[in-house]
Amino acid sequence: MASTSSAARLPQLTIREVKTSAVEVPMTYPLGTSAATVRRAPLLLIDLETEEGVTGRTYLFCYRPSVPRAIDVLLRDAAALVKSETAAPLDIAAKLGRRFALVGVASVVRMALSALDAAIWDALAVAAGLPLATLLGAKPRPVPAYNSSGLGLMSPEAAADEAEKLLAGGFRSVKLRLGHPTLEEDLAVARAVRKRLPDAIELPVDYNQALTVTEAIRRGRALESEGIAWLEEPIRHDDYVGSAAVARALAVPVQIGENFNGPESMVEALGAAACDYVMPDAARIGGVTGWIQAAGIAAGHRIEMSSHLLPEISAHLLAATPTCHYLEYVDWADAVLEEPLQIVDGFARVPDRPGIGLTWRPEAVKALALDRS
Repeated sequence: MASTSSAARLPQLTIREVKTSAVEVPMTYPLGTSAATVRRAPLLLIDLETEEGVTGRTYLFCYRPSVPRAIDVLLRDAAALVKSETAAPLDIAAKLGRRFALVGVASVVRMALSALDAAIWDALAVAAGLPLATLLGAKPRPVPAYNSSGLGLMSPEAAADEAEKLLAGGFRSVKLRLGHPTLEEDLAVARAVRKRLPDAIELPVDYNQALTVTEAIRRGRALESEGIAWLEEPIRHDDYVGSAAVARALAVPVQIGENFNGPESMVEALGAAACDYVMPDAARIGGVTGWIQAAGIAAGHRIEMSSHLLPEISAHLLAATPTCHYLEYVDWADAVLEEPLQIVDGFARVPDRPGIGLTWRPEAVKALALDRS
């Protein structure tokens, strides 16, 4: 993993500006959760330009069509604050953390700063002629992945049919969303999917914060005998005391972390024994810089660490994570990428290209443009 001592060996780049494009891509499978059904993925594509002519790229999944506009404004503001400065990620993260402290570095602010950080790291890796994973001290290597592109809330038979389709590419794990009105409905769906899949296929279950502590324990105990791999975010994401109670009560591992607001949240969650696994989101943990810190925390606690969304950058980050567990794969960015992330025999293939390896398809970006007027 990269550290502060490696900063002197990074290429010297000077920040000029950021450019963005907002797109909305149709999902292959509509994603029904206990909160809403999502059929299109709003993405904000980010290009960080430097005075040396090197461009760093990343993107964000923005959840709602209104969010790219808000992040775009914050991102441009942040980039203006460090314009003409050396692209030193740790220094810039510290400076911007101070400048946005009175607003609060959370939610869309955190996402904007995380994206800027990731784009800086991408530019540095491109300038060095190295894959990001290599710049972080690791070799690009296959990373075990599960398919999270579908299996939202649906009927048992429909879920079983879709689960089979999600095995394409050799996946050895697919994620199932639950949170139906009754436990009986959840069990019916879980049993139908589990029956249809080979025994060797792992089946993590995600509740998307739908349950109370009591109900999470009740449903978790009922699901333990259904062959699930973990129980993800069964209750409100920041209720670490409640999550610890759920984790203590269940034999199946509890997974949380996609909503960790920076590495500090991970420290708090692990201090509370709130989970058995962690799965930070690069856009909320603090970009590459925040991920490096989080990976060290996970390693210190000897806890397996997975990723949440953004599989293209997460593959590099997990390759450099000592307790690497699973990459969450979704295909949402494929529509705008020249070279989408490849899955072979259930493993994400970290590309042996400089940086993260992102190149936009201009015609797709134009065709899928999200009107932000």
